[in-house]
Amino acid sequence: MLMGRVVGTVVSTQKDEGMVGFKLLVVQNLDLSMKLTNSYTVAVDAVGAGMGEVVIVVQGSSARLTDQTKNRPVDAAIICIVDSIEVEGRRIYEKNEAPVPTAGRR
Repeated sequence: MLMGRVVGTVVSTQKDEGMVGFKLLVVQNLDLSMKLTNSYTVAVDAVGAGMGEVVIVVQGSSARLTDQTKNRPVDAAIICIVDSIEVEGRRIYEKNEAPVPTAGRR
């Protein structure tokens, strides 16, 4: 699983039938310091995530295990919207206290 922040959307009018109806989001990976990395993933949104939210992304065969993506040509899916993160007893992220990010910021 990867942790990242939703930084954009992908619009596609021509796509495989198995992808019709899916919202595609650009997710920029985060490290445990909650800093954006230089790595991005385009993922199917299976949970209704929005811009700026911290999410969990699964890839490969795991991405095809959600109710929405079962037997679909999906390689990455957003499966969680993160509310908080605690590492070694210290809270490093709280959704209600997080500033709204801008794309490309680190």
